[in-house]
Amino acid sequence: MELPRNPFKAALDGEPRYGCWAGFGTAYATEILATTGFDWLLIDGEHAPNPVPAVLGQLQAVAPYPSAPVVRAVSHDPALIKQLLDIGVQTLMVPMVDSAEQAEALVRATRFPPHGIRGVGGGLTRATRWDAVADYIETAHRELCLIVQVESPTGIDNVEAIAAVDGVDAVFVGPADLSTGAGHVGNPGHADVQAMIRRAFEATRAAGKAAGILAPAEADARRYAEWGFDFIAVGIDISLLRQAARQTLARYTSDTPPPGSSSTY
Repeated sequence: MELPRNPFKAALDGEPRYGCWAGFGTAYATEILATTGFDWLLIDGEHAPNPVPAVLGQLQAVAPYPSAPVVRAVSHDPALIKQLLDIGVQTLMVPMVDSAEQAEALVRATRFPPHGIRGVGGGLTRATRWDAVADYIETAHRELCLIVQVESPTGIDNVEAIAAVDGVDAVFVGPADLSTGAGHVGNPGHADVQAMIRRAFEATRAAGKAAGILAPAEADARRYAEWGFDFIAVGIDISLLRQAARQTLARYTSDTPPPGSSSTY
């Protein structure tokens, strides 16, 4: 059996790819998202209740569909990264990367010796299709896509060095954390925050890497697409459900639902 192809990595061809956050923590909900036409889905293990078995179930649920899965880890823990890669994660996003040294450590966590520290699971792992992929150890890195999140002023200060790290495939900007860390809580549109986002985008492109961002507000998403961001998350499943439910109820009551909170991200 050949090494499974990474559809997310293959789709980074210069056209913007639109995705949605999957935060419910269930394969059923994520499979519904996979039928709607998003280019990619972020299975969130940082802020959503997604332990490793739940991530596995969602990978299996979306496998028949065109939407490419991306999985966000909760931390930089190499042991957790090993588990996620072993269950078949090929596109891994890691939050809160503030330095090139952290990025280099993440690359090592995704590589087998002598290029890294990833342990060999062999026939135990879904990634190898239980040893059906004979040359997995030698070839796995070809289809891995490592996305590091830059989402603090410190990360922005170091973004050129982070983006230049060999083995980092993409840089993803987190506007909510970035604006909060910069003292502009709930206001990623502030000029200072926008300047930091622009710096991250330009540094990433200068390094020849792909750039991504979360932008549930339409005006933000269209602006970042015009800048040239490669992949943009334009929705969050939990927010979409809440907004749709409130809008539906408002048709039959006098209450007008407040604006959705997702516009602040």
